[in-house]
Amino acid sequence: MDGDRMISLEERGVSRRTAMLATGGALGSTFALSVQPVQAQTMITTPADGLTAGEVKIKTKDGKDMAGYRAMPATGQGFGTILVVQEIWGVHAHIADVCRRFAKAGYCAIAPELYFRQGDPRGIPEIPKILSEIVAKVPDEQVMGDLDASVAFVKAEGKADTAKLGITGFCWGGRIVWLYDAHNPAVKAGVAWYGRVVGNATPLTPKHPIDIAKQLNGPVLGLYGGADTGIPVDTLDKMREALKAAGTPAAAKSEIVIYPDTPHAFNADYRPSYRKQPAEDGWKRALAWFKANGV
Repeated sequence: MDGDRMISLEERGVSRRTAMLATGGALGSTFALSVQPVQAQTMITTPADGLTAGEVKIKTKDGKDMAGYRAMPATGQGFGTILVVQEIWGVHAHIADVCRRFAKAGYCAIAPELYFRQGDPRGIPEIPKILSEIVAKVPDEQVMGDLDASVAFVKAEGKADTAKLGITGFCWGGRIVWLYDAHNPAVKAGVAWYGRVVGNATPLTPKHPIDIAKQLNGPVLGLYGGADTGIPVDTLDKMREALKAAGTPAAAKSEIVIYPDTPHAFNADYRPSYRKQPAEDGWKRALAWFKANGV
């Protein structure tokens, strides 16, 4: 990192050590610069005792090495498999912690670094810059392929059962949950946390959840905040209508839960948006959803 950039970070109240950790630390070990300072008083930290947890390298279909964070029980095998899809900040400490939470519940959870071709958002302090320079350049097709590669990685390890496959994701990753559920026939169930369901078609994002309701392979549980200014409740009503009109078993079984007076990112315990009661209720629902649907 050049000197001018470091000065600007320190002017924002970000220490040199924090900046270096965010840009050079192990995957899942630090928080992205753009969410500093974290809310330590509400942040959940799940220990790795009894787990096999840490960074792995996943070979993609185009022969590249993609980093990922994987956590699973240290003993046993045949665990259900959960794909964990990142927020816009990539696989930082919160996403790694979510993987460990699933591992403590008996799953193998893996979170691939899905922006690795476009850049690393963890070291960029400006959210608009992350959105324009990285997120906006990530094709849905690329993401689907990289998630397929993550499933193949888990299968090759031989510890987890990828026939019991689930997917969950947050914000940007919440939208991806719906899309990947429709993409991969092996998906048994999905849990989408506050991912948008409608949008404009573009070459990189040709379809949105409302467009693929009929193609869902496993039922999806959507968890949303009623006060989320970026995902209006009327769009969720339209998604419910699309699911009802789809007429398929997976769509009929899908469910959208809206927590009243709750903002976007209510599960992000390291941010001011965190809401303890909806987050805890959503987590219980997510675990029950996966169990009920064979994950």
